[in-house]
Amino acid sequence: MNARLIYPFFIAALVAYVGLGAKVFDLSAADDRDDPYQQLELFTRVLERVRKDYVDGENLTYKDLIQGALKGMLSTLDPHSEFMTVSKFNELKEDTEGSYGGVGLQVHLKDGLLTVIAPMEDTPAFEAGILPGDQILRIDGKSTERLGMGDAVKLLRGAAASKVTLSILRPSLSEPKDFTLTREDIRVYTVKDKDNKREFPLGADRLGYVRITQFAEKTDEELESALAKLEKQGLEGLVIDLRGNPGGLLDQAVAVSEKFLPKGKPIVSTEGRNRAADQQRKASGKGKVRSYPLVLLINGGSASASEIVAGCLQDLERAVVIGEQSFGKGSVQNILPLNDGSALRLTTAKYYTPSHKVIHERGISPNIVVPITDEDEAAIQLRRMPGGTNSLEDTLRLYPVSQQARLRDLVLADADPQLERAMDLLKGVRLMAKRPGGKGLRAEATAPESKPAAPTPPTAR
Repeated sequence: MNARLIYPFFIAALVAYVGLGAKVFDLSAADDRDDPYQQLELFTRVLERVRKDYVDGENLTYKDLIQGALKGMLSTLDPHSEFMTVSKFNELKEDTEGSYGGVGLQVHLKDGLLTVIAPMEDTPAFEAGILPGDQILRIDGKSTERLGMGDAVKLLRGAAASKVTLSILRPSLSEPKDFTLTREDIRVYTVKDKDNKREFPLGADRLGYVRITQFAEKTDEELESALAKLEKQGLEGLVIDLRGNPGGLLDQAVAVSEKFLPKGKPIVSTEGRNRAADQQRKASGKGKVRSYPLVLLINGGSASASEIVAGCLQDLERAVVIGEQSFGKGSVQNILPLNDGSALRLTTAKYYTPSHKVIHERGISPNIVVPITDEDEAAIQLRRMPGGTNSLEDTLRLYPVSQQARLRDLVLADADPQLERAMDLLKGVRLMAKRPGGKGLRAEATAPESKPAAPTPPTAR
């Protein structure tokens, strides 16, 4: 069917669709400048002109053009709303479910080359001996030279038991070497200990540490397991590290918060354009409620769900928050699946802490501000790499030669100023609580040195 025949049918369908929408949303009150019929006519004229005259348009389809238009439309709203194609929606579901089929590689683009950050332990890539700093030249024979990160990830992932061949170049090899790996179901754990494992040892001071990397479907279960291990060893105080945690599922943020709150305590509220959909989430009182002293670590990379947890426990004086201003991503995105398997991620509301402080574009201000240098932060990340200090020399190759010696010293010294301050605070709180009339964590949280710093514009890291 040629374009002249398609055009009237397309116009008629769109007009009928918008006509129905006009009744639902009362668009009849719109003035000429916002007339949906005129704007749809303009859209279809542009659509047909591009389809007909674009220089490289031989293989363009209406689906390509419409999906491109949808991506553009959603991207103009805010940084978090988007149109997700079928493949991107599937990737999102894999990420929140906490598992996917793949080889277990963390990769990034360095100087235009697809480079291994680190292999995840106990995965096909780790067992095959792929090292940090390895450059992936080809994936199943396809060059990665001009491949974007999204396309590279698609090629690396696949069904469990399927095979993929990577052509690897490393400084110690005179020529590329091929590694043929069998993909497995890779489980992404979101709750880890200081050594990036899931052993959760307790030190002689009986103070514990857990790090939550994101809020996925099983974060609540993983944290419960970690706390049980620590409590069995005699836990008397806990640090929860939310630094660099970009967020995730609201339900999981609520589930994590209520582990430390009695029933009925407010956790977070949402307010949007549709006031009938506004809601307040409260602690359910289900499960064990912990009462030991609690400190949270945040930084500029802590966003969304991690800010909900930090804001809630800080407002209710259940925890002291240490670190740097958080990112300030406090808006609610609803995922709206569409009939063809694609989806809309649409911002519909904003989050508020129990004291009704808005999180969006403001972030959470720590009770105790502890700045950290870029070098200290890099050293912390290096210690978290799979393999830890055993693969340090390989990982250091990713950094300029001038920085390697200093980073090596920081990693081996186990330096982390923010965590050290958190542990010192817990030790002090424990001593105060043991004194006659000791007031414990709440008094420490409101001590003069712990007053929140003046809000500063949040920055992503």
